Amino acid sequence: MAKQYDLTDDNVVVVIGSGAGGGTLGNELAQKGVDVVCLEAGSRLDYRKDFENNEWKMFGKEAWLEPRTTSGTWEVARDFPGLPAWICKTVGGSTLHWAGASLRFQEHEFRTQDVYGDVKNATLLNWPITLAELEPYYDKAEDKMGVTRTHDIPGLPGNNNFKVLQAGATKIGYKDVHTGRMAINSQPRDGRAACQQLGFCFQGCRMGAKWSTLYTEIPKAEATGHFELRPSSHVLKITHDASGKVDGVLYVDADGNQQHQKARIVCLAGNSIESPRVLLNSATAMYPDGLANSSGEVGRNYMRHVTGSVYAEFENPVNMYRGTTMAGIVTDESKHDPSRGFVGGYEMETLSLGLPFMAAFLKPGAWGEEFAKDMEGYERMAGMWIVGEDMPRSTNRITLNTDVKDQFGLPVPNVHYDDHLNDIAMRNHAYKQGAAIYDAVGAVKTHKVVPYPSTHNLGTNRMSAQARDGVVNRWGQSHDIDNLFISDGSVFTTGAAENPTLTIVALAIRQADYIADAMNKKLI
Repeated sequence: MAKQYDLTDDNVVVVIGSGAGGGTLGNELAQKGVDVVCLEAGSRLDYRKDFENNEWKMFGKEAWLEPRTTSGTWEVARDFPGLPAWICKTVGGSTLHWAGASLRFQEHEFRTQDVYGDVKNATLLNWPITLAELEPYYDKAEDKMGVTRTHDIPGLPGNNNFKVLQAGATKIGYKDVHTGRMAINSQPRDGRAACQQLGFCFQGCRMGAKWSTLYTEIPKAEATGHFELRPSSHVLKITHDASGKVDGVLYVDADGNQQHQKARIVCLAGNSIESPRVLLNSATAMYPDGLANSSGEVGRNYMRHVTGSVYAEFENPVNMYRGTTMAGIVTDESKHDPSRGFVGGYEMETLSLGLPFMAAFLKPGAWGEEFAKDMEGYERMAGMWIVGEDMPRSTNRITLNTDVKDQFGLPVPNVHYDDHLNDIAMRNHAYKQGAAIYDAVGAVKTHKVVPYPSTHNLGTNRMSAQARDGVVNRWGQSHDIDNLFISDGSVFTTGAAENPTLTIVALAIRQADYIADAMNKKLI
């Protein structure tokens, strides 16, 4: 029988969200004997029964499809105005959908304000932690997740998409090219099977080879007897007492009834769009601008990485869709080298979209004979995704759109984004280099694909040494309210060039140590 806590139990830690941040934090706390109630807006799927190797069906089962709005000059606002992000509303969050790439940030990426200098129209800030401080937690995260090429875990095999990338990249002089550090089992581990190269990583791994909190962290947490998961529990707001400390969470349960769970500590892990939205929707007379927002920084500095794709057609079939989706990477360009015309760096990672998503993303809105010919070349395509460090900007932000309400009558989030000139320069450089890789091995045609709805949503509740500059301190603890924590990628001070999940997990492990220690010492 699963553990059940009373709604009036004010000694529990309430974790909002069950993805990379919330799911990991909940398990880490439960393993330490801390009582946790995890509220997840989505339903709980069974990866052995509910996952299907079908793109549109799984998109419908997993994706966060509640109304959202967009503004700004970014391509997504033009092409997909109602879908600013491709993230999941389900137990496990976007760890069902993510590709598994698990890379550590570089040392300089924690000190961008110092290293990059004064970048006009950017709000660069040094992280209040260093790579050296995070390295022990990176090590724990890699072990927990089973990241290939760490802890003596072999790398994944290379599929045809990788072999094309490797051949072209090597030919033009790149050195750091391999099948990546991936949280996908290359051999059986942690009671889960090895990757079977099915090619549907984005749809959820039916083999359980890819790390997901759905079938790793959450079952382990439940086994401790200190953890209760409440699926289909949509959070409306975080409440506080007369002293200003948070004291619980108001949510709508699976039956549509409002409930209020009392709490000793609240940890918000709803991603970089929903987390600031919850804080802003929790405004009261004491906190008229929303919780944790004395700085006015909640929702600001939204980052989504510099992205884009390059697909190339060849004379012969590549069948890029066969095998692991993103087991292939070139990291030579991830360095900081301003002689290229921009600060920061980027990576090029193998990526294949299935035919339905390729039709939607290759040339959004396109139709006619030329587009049909492009799609006919699908089996002869190889493809890559560009991932680079975008500049934080105070004007790139999440706000409440009071003109559009969700099913519970609350304002929906509006996502505003404009590319920085540095982002544009980086993307153009990456397009050029990506095309050069494929041209070097005989591409007959290349497609430079504009960014599509991102899964890398960062910032909006950033860490800062000084309260005036951000929302949380070096532990993810609100500067304003000491028993309110943020536990997801929204705490990122800057975005770095690397995929964010490994860093989210490392920060969650570190935060759990801090919270458990503070609770034991009665400091919170």
